[in-house]
Amino acid sequence: MPVSIPKTSRYWLRQVSVPLALTAGEGFPQAFAGDALVRAAILVADGKIARIVAEPLASAEEAPSVDCGGQLVLPRFVDVHTHLDKGHILGRAANTSGTFYGALTTVAADREANWTAADVRARMDFALRCAFHHGSGAVRTHLDSLGKQAGISWPVFDELRAEWKGRIALQASALFPLSTAWEDPEDFRNILKHVVKYAGILGAVTYRGEPLTGQVDAALDMFIDAAQANGLELDFHVDESDSPDARSLEKIADAVLRKKFSGRVLVGHCCSLALMDDGDRARVIEKLAAAKIAVVSLPMCNMYLQDRVSGRTPRWRGVAPLHELDAAGVFTMVASDNTRDPFYAYGDLDGVEVFREATRILHFDHSERPWLESVTRRPAAHMGLADAGRLAPGLSADLILFSARTLNEWLCRPQTDRLVLLAGEAIQSSLPDYAELDRLSA
Repeated sequence: MPVSIPKTSRYWLRQVSVPLALTAGEGFPQAFAGDALVRAAILVADGKIARIVAEPLASAEEAPSVDCGGQLVLPRFVDVHTHLDKGHILGRAANTSGTFYGALTTVAADREANWTAADVRARMDFALRCAFHHGSGAVRTHLDSLGKQAGISWPVFDELRAEWKGRIALQASALFPLSTAWEDPEDFRNILKHVVKYAGILGAVTYRGEPLTGQVDAALDMFIDAAQANGLELDFHVDESDSPDARSLEKIADAVLRKKFSGRVLVGHCCSLALMDDGDRARVIEKLAAAKIAVVSLPMCNMYLQDRVSGRTPRWRGVAPLHELDAAGVFTMVASDNTRDPFYAYGDLDGVEVFREATRILHFDHSERPWLESVTRRPAAHMGLADAGRLAPGLSADLILFSARTLNEWLCRPQTDRLVLLAGEAIQSSLPDYAELDRLSA
């Protein structure tokens, strides 16, 4: 079981295990591979990390100390791709086919019928309480923004961002079809207005047939011009299909290079990239690296939706080729994506679950790369949160303590007994009861 935290403003956590890739401290080895751990002592003072020192500790400042027996300590998780506005509608909007098309149509119908401000707020707050309890310190959500929904969901998000400040750092990205740029320019301008007003991120979703329309390049230029003019970042849902001929991802890279866009760009899913032939895949990856475009894979949702055919066992995992992307210097991450909605029927915005499943699905194990960064340091850096996702003196003592002592122990059990610290103090929270949501499905 995790330890008890002393009721004092200054204390040592002794004999903890920390990942070298995420930790800056005294006396640590300079050479290491992958997600190697090292035993350390952490001095917490006035809510901040004062020192991190490799064990055995030669001399310690006077302060109460707790022997943690090798327990794993991580920074709080950073979840860079979620859908808080869709979350927890499964009870009233089941995707009976389990397919991507089934998810699209089911969510569209539920959104039209039920997504009032009160409904969106209740479900988003429920999801944030889950994320906070599990140890998330930052979350980016996509907000469906077509038509009237922009005027409903963005103000709700803004209120929740203020309410959760100091507990979870929140960001939001607009989500609507890229084709809106040429099919409904007025709606595009309305969405852009909300993104700017609420300091959001400009995002869109591309669909399989769009690269053949001849209008995609112009639309991407329009998005990049709008981002440049308003100081916005870009975040796209891209090539979420099993077609090796999908080319939206390459189109985005070409546009970023063509326009010399210097702002942050994130692309999510990129499932089709794994199915291209080797030459095409290498070419696209090279462009992503040149354009400095980051990639987030959503392994749980993609495995749920991709290659689903009734009565047939799936033939592939549905995820982006992260090892190849990472080796080419592309900034790679993994995240939760959807939660208990038609796009993914499961999940709880738990960073442990995300990394555990990513390890198994994407083979993060037996790797020389520090993949723990994909749910901590890397998404924090992409979100502009310089003090999140890592352990270092001077940072807030926002930590998660686990009873597991090794990564194998950590990945083998759900870690429901974890202890989350915010500014050095244990948070007082419990998981919200699903019964709270019953009234929303009545």
